[in-house]
Amino acid sequence: MGVAFPAGAQSSVDEQIRKVAASGKVIDIDGKSESLQSPDSIYWNLDSVRNRILNFYYEQFRHSQDPDAPYFMFMSKDASLAMGIGGCVRMRGYYDWAGAIPASGFAPYLIPMTPDPANRNAFGTTPSGTSLYFRVLGRYKHLGNYQLYIEANFNGYNGRDFHLKKAYAIINDWTIGYAPSTFADPAATPPTVDAQGPSNKISPTSVLLRWMPVVKNKWVFALSAETPSTAIGADNTSTKRVTAWLPDWAAFVQYQWEQGQHVRLSGIVRTLSYRDLLLNKNYNPVGWGIQLSSVAHPFYAFTTYANISYGHGEASLGGDLQIGNYDLVPEPGISGKLYAPASLGWCVGLQYNFRPNLFMSASASMSHYMPKSGAAPDEYKNGLFTDINVFWNLTPRMQVGAEFDLGRRQNISGETRWARRIGAMAQFSF
Repeated sequence: MGVAFPAGAQSSVDEQIRKVAASGKVIDIDGKSESLQSPDSIYWNLDSVRNRILNFYYEQFRHSQDPDAPYFMFMSKDASLAMGIGGCVRMRGYYDWAGAIPASGFAPYLIPMTPDPANRNAFGTTPSGTSLYFRVLGRYKHLGNYQLYIEANFNGYNGRDFHLKKAYAIINDWTIGYAPSTFADPAATPPTVDAQGPSNKISPTSVLLRWMPVVKNKWVFALSAETPSTAIGADNTSTKRVTAWLPDWAAFVQYQWEQGQHVRLSGIVRTLSYRDLLLNKNYNPVGWGIQLSSVAHPFYAFTTYANISYGHGEASLGGDLQIGNYDLVPEPGISGKLYAPASLGWCVGLQYNFRPNLFMSASASMSHYMPKSGAAPDEYKNGLFTDINVFWNLTPRMQVGAEFDLGRRQNISGETRWARRIGAMAQFSF
């Protein structure tokens, strides 16, 4: 699904996307190979083929850290069916000083408030983010356009466990499977070398059923039912978590004026159930969240990113707060009761392309936890993340990057600690 994109580049980002897309090769069913860079390629001259490949980069839920389109694609002569197998090898290295974060992801929540002198500095590496994927694009006369996608990443324990990241099918306006939440807007998240990214980043993935029509190539609407994954702060003494029994409901409305440029308003409603063990009674508080987000190219070499979110009981959907159990927390001074605390997050970012394949970006983001009065003084209150980085595509399929990260954690008591990191990345796509 999607819209047809013009061949001309609207920005330096679009120009680089077209270079990467054109670096691939198409192999037809007879085994003949054609480079997409060739102006004589029968495939590159077919608008439907070109648009399908470009759609890979302008897909509504694509993040800058997602793998590129496959280098090799197998395609039928009539362009009605295409299959790509691809992935990336990604290596990161980092160095912390004056108070090391005990993780490969730079999360302000994890900044030690009482630093251990034995862990003052730290050096680490990780292959986390290395991935493999399969994508099938096709058209069937009775169903219309369809797409199948499976992606698995090496992450988890020591960044080396092989985990399923996405697995979904798209048939026209419908998506079913394990996919990014409708509440998320990955395209509006600034690029970072660090895998964690902005402290407010909303990034849940769940099994869902989504309807997402495009109206007049400008308006996009979405509504989905999603499998919930909640973080309930029950103590199993006076309160206990109740098994999820209703889906999360998410929706958005988006206006897009050019490819890869939009403003979106998203929302989510959740049922957060728990049991009061003192009264032997179940309760079903409602959690909710809203997010306003945008990505744009105001000038040829500039890209802007912005998002702000607010809600009650939506902390587990991403960012710093997903590390704790903040969807429901104990009601101060009342045993057996839980409530959905408020949280607020924001992020702004700016990217400048010196050339289509060389750019710098900087961003600042913050996540605020806003419980009722009475929270413990050593509880997390907010986390600030700032970064400045540079990315260089040495070839359309090889990228390197370097970054400086600065983070701050503040507790309810007002106690504050800072952390610093320099990181580097090398990525090879195929």
